[in-house]
Amino acid sequence: MFMDEGRFGRVDLPQRCWAPKSIRPACPSQIIREYSYAFAALSVSDGCLESLIHSRADSEVMSYFLGQIANEFPAEKVVIFMDKAAWHTTGKLIIPDNIKLEFLPPYSPQLNPVEVLWKELRKDYFHNRVFASMDAVDDQLEKGLRNMAGDKARVRSFSAFSWMNM
Repeated sequence: MFMDEGRFGRVDLPQRCWAPKSIRPACPSQIIREYSYAFAALSVSDGCLESLIHSRADSEVMSYFLGQIANEFPAEKVVIFMDKAAWHTTGKLIIPDNIKLEFLPPYSPQLNPVEVLWKELRKDYFHNRVFASMDAVDDQLEKGLRNMAGDKARVRSFSAFSWMNM
């Protein structure tokens, strides 16, 4: 599996969008610095997607997420590839017995298919939208992650990198 965290919030930057010729579209925008973090791990072999939404990203939440993955795949040995965020390498991290962590090279987000997931979520569920509260952001994020988890072929396509021989 590949794993990463993404930050989603109420800061919105207008993006390009379609409009009829001669009409300038009005795109809502706001800058409110409130965020939630989405943790996601996807399986390149079968398109399974595990996720967690939380208000912070630290070793305690990361340990909980690893436990969630371990419980979802109790009879399997799960190898998770991830970056070296501070909470991934701390001694406080609790790693379940059936999980082994491997780290991607520094400064190489292009190697992690979860980065494609974040891009697709932002495009499909957050593009030119303003949210009245963090609950609305979390609801939209949950909706997007549930829809992605239900479409294993799409999730698997995120990991169709030429260097992966699956």
